Amino acid sequence: MSGLLALLDDVAAIAKVAAASVDDVIGQATKAGAKAAGAVIDDAAVTPKYVHGFEAKRELPIVWRIAKGSIFNKLVILLPVALLLSAFAPWMIPPLLMLGGAYLCFEGAEKIWHKFGPGHHSAEEEAAAIGDPAHLEEEKVQGAIKTDFILSAEIMTIALAALPESNIWFEAAALAVVGLGITALVYGSVALIVKADDVGLHMANEGRLGLTRSVGRGIVRGMPGFMSVLTWVGTAAMLWVGGSIIIHGLAEMGWHAPEEMIHHAAEAVAHLLPNGASGFVSWLVKAVIDGVLGLALGLALIPLVATVIGPALRAVGVGAKAGDH
Repeated sequence: MSGLLALLDDVAAIAKVAAASVDDVIGQATKAGAKAAGAVIDDAAVTPKYVHGFEAKRELPIVWRIAKGSIFNKLVILLPVALLLSAFAPWMIPPLLMLGGAYLCFEGAEKIWHKFGPGHHSAEEEAAAIGDPAHLEEEKVQGAIKTDFILSAEIMTIALAALPESNIWFEAAALAVVGLGITALVYGSVALIVKADDVGLHMANEGRLGLTRSVGRGIVRGMPGFMSVLTWVGTAAMLWVGGSIIIHGLAEMGWHAPEEMIHHAAEAVAHLLPNGASGFVSWLVKAVIDGVLGLALGLALIPLVATVIGPALRAVGVGAKAGDH
């Protein structure tokens, strides 16, 4: 009997340690995820534009397909790569992130060029030109997953940097919690956004109270404009995040001048305003400068991708037209 009691006592002690470890993982994952809040917001703003223009019955399936791709990106590809790079080649992280940042700059600039450049055309005209909704959906989903990969890499890298030094299993568990939690938050929000018009229509038609029906009609009328604004916010977010990654990556690699110049410019503008607004203004000025630089880099990359990188990728059988998402 004493042996059984000792065994039960050992099991209880192990359970307490395991519970404490789980609590520690969740606590550290929450803190690390909070550090990546900026990239999370960008991810949530970017994704709805890939669902815009499809039939209502296809919206949630498309969001779910992108969410599954995001989970695969984070847990199957990025998590082990992040751990290996952190352990064996931390010097590779900044240039790889900069490559991802350049991709975001290119994609954001390409959207603007297609909208306002020579021979620009609307999303409706693009859809009509493609003709096959299934083909268009596949392109949109793959494009969304590619963009998610870059944003997820940024999120996972920020989260990894925010974790305290520990063993690889703790870091892996914490990053997995961050990846799953952020994916649920982002794509749950996206699902609510893209289905808001259907909810509004139901409220307008089925609401028992006049106020409910009025609110429903307001949602239906307002969602097209809201989605259009969100599409542009997503494009701006790509340029901002991409430019920010490039500037910070240059500093990580030893060239601090661009980052310091932007910081000093932001602080100079912020000091002209009351203290209560200085923090926000400093952030806004830095974001605008990062976005403008991201746009300039993206526009410079468009002819390079069209004449060099795109043909090279097609020659080795990687992808279709560069930038077609």
